[in-house]
Parts: sequence; structure tokens; C-alpha cells
Amino acid sequence: MKKNLVLSAALIAAVAVLLSACGSSEPQEVVNVFNWGENIDESIFDDFEEQTGIKVNYKVYESNEQLYTMLKQGGINYDVIIPSDYMISRMIDEDMLEKIDYANVPNLSSIDPQYLNLEFDPNQEYSVPYTWGVVGVIYNTKTVTEPVTSWSILFNEKYSGSILQFDNSRDAMATALFYLGYDINTTDKAQLDEAFDLLTKQKPMLQGYYMDQQFDKLEGGEAAIGVYYAGDAVTMMSNNPDLAFVVPSEGSNFFVDAMCIPKGAANKANGEAFINFMCEDDIVIRNMEVTGYATPSASAYAILDDELKNNPIIFPDKSILDNCQTYVNLPAETLELYNDYWTKLKS
Repeated sequence: MKKNLVLSAALIAAVAVLLSACGSSEPQEVVNVFNWGENIDESIFDDFEEQTGIKVNYKVYESNEQLYTMLKQGGINYDVIIPSDYMISRMIDEDMLEKIDYANVPNLSSIDPQYLNLEFDPNQEYSVPYTWGVVGVIYNTKTVTEPVTSWSILFNEKYSGSILQFDNSRDAMATALFYLGYDINTTDKAQLDEAFDLLTKQKPMLQGYYMDQQFDKLEGGEAAIGVYYAGDAVTMMSNNPDLAFVVPSEGSNFFVDAMCIPKGAANKANGEAFINFMCEDDIVIRNMEVTGYATPSASAYAILDDELKNNPIIFPDKSILDNCQTYVNLPAETLELYNDYWTKLKS
């Protein structure tokens, strides 16, 4: 009888605690983050929640163009997005971003000044640099035994059915523009038409247009040649040592991805707290170890281990970087032309 009384008392106490917790708890603070796929160490979310009490709701997109379209369509709300340079410029021009209150992001001081006040955000009002890198060709050395030094490998009929192309218009057009020797920011319709014609001729050679699906196809040996970002190449090569990466001799794209806050974000202060957290040295390094992308943080770079610091894919030689171009936001009529090209290519 005494034992039953004790159990009953314990049960009543437990229920009381549960009811009390349910009745008195406040809704948990959240931050909604929208990022590229394969572009973060998701284990850090637990650290952020423990440090701040803010829960991370995380979703991914595949390209700058997909991000732009989803934000334009509305009906979704994110507090932090991570677009690339040229898309940040476009979003600023179209009033799609909030100015960041840098009083809430003191870790901005850790960013190397060479990555601040760049052309896409000249007054450093809307963004905090997150990663940087270059674009190149990834290929399987067991299948492609010839030296790979040029964009021409993507247009070689010898590898028909085993070539992967970007599934976004800006990057795909750039592969053709580089091969043809044109500026990737050209607005010359004759040059753009020539690049489109080259992509049209390439299409029958392709296995398809892909973004993050390239991971499985290249790592699994389903394709011989792809074109993607350096950080992702590092990941792929760690999973398949037969893969190699090269920045073509004609030049390539140098990009900076940065953290931004969309216009009308419901949790702007939480977004700024998340951005600040992402600039902490230990978090930067953990991210690098998982994603393979270079950091713009001077303080984190100073304490990187030599294996990361000396990786030529993550941190390319100056001669390679000097041969690269950065995308800029294009005029509306050129963007419309890109849309027309892409619709025709994908139809």
C-alpha cells in the first residue's frame, strides 16, 4: 500500500511538471536559413542553439537562379540566405535585401579586408562573406587519360554520354564563353549567340544538366567529366581518389558567396546572430573541413592546419586567381536573353 502511494505521488508530480512546462513555455526562437546544398556542417546547428537558444530551420537550394525565383514568387520567409556575388548585386538593385546591423555582427572584424567592399556590395551594407572559390573541370582519370587543361574537354564528342553540364544558365553559358575566349560578363549579342550555339551543339553529348547530383554521378563513376565548384571537387575527390580537378587555362570564374538577410525577414536579429556565429573561428574551420570551401576569415585562416592551408584546390595559386573573372549583375535585356537561351536548351 505504501509503495502504491509513493508511485502515485511520483506520477502526480511528473504530470504536474509536464503540465506546468506545457502551460508556461514560450514559443522557441527560430532562425530560418536557406543555403546551397552541401555547403555547411549541419552539426553546428546544435552548437548555435545551445549558445543562443535559437533553433535553426534549414533548407537548401541548388543555384542562385533557383533562390532568386523562389524569393520573387513569395510565400516563403527566410532570415538568412547565402547567394553568390552577382546575385547579391541583383538583389540589392531590386530591393530584395535588408541592411545588416553590424552592431549585431561584431565578428565581421575577422574577415580579411580584401573580401569586403567588393563590387557586388561596395558599401558593405548587405552581406558578410562566407566562402570563396573557383570553378573547374572534374574528371575521372581512369576514363580520361589525356591531359586536361582546357574547357574543350566539355565539348569533346569522344566523351559523349559521359559529360555533365551545370544546370543553371549563368554557369553553363560561362563554360562556352571561356572556351570561345569571351568575357563572361559580355552583353554582346553576337558573342552570346555564339556561346548558345556551342551549348546547343554540346547538348547531344551530355548525360544531362545537373547541380548537386554531380556528386553521385562522378563519385560513383556514372559520368567521366563534370564541371563544378572547387569546394565540392575536394569532397568528391575524398570519396573517389580517381577524380581530379583542373582550372582550365582559358580562365575561370572566381566567386564569393556571402550571408544576407532577405527583405522582410521575420527574425532579422536572429539572422544577424546566426551570421555572427558563422564567423567564429572554430565554426569556420569545422565548416571548411566538411565543405572544402575557402574561408575569407583572416583569423580562421591564420590557425588552419597545413593540410587545408596548402591544398591548391581550396586555395589556388595567385597565377590561377589572376586568370579568373568574377560575375557581375547583367542588364535586364541580357538577363532576358539568358532566360530565352536556357528555355530553348532545356526544352
